[in-house]
Amino acid sequence: MRQVGSRRERPLARNASGELLIEGARFSEAVSHLAQTTFIPKGVYRFHSQEDANRQQERCLVLGMARRAAQRA
Repeated sequence: MRQVGSRRERPLARNASGELLIEGARFSEAVSHLAQTTFIPKGVYRFHSQEDANRQQERCLVLGMARRAAQRA
């Protein structure tokens, strides 16, 4: 097995610190931006096969990218 990168575990803090608050806010902001760029509408989807799921994901991605390009133009 090949390891790429490493993850450091943060110790639990007894007292709140401004640094940890800022780090948490940055993480929250990054995660909220990810949710805006998936282009897949909310909901529960059931597919007959993995190919159907991949097709739907690809279609949503293409339509979302087209909408984003039209907004920017």
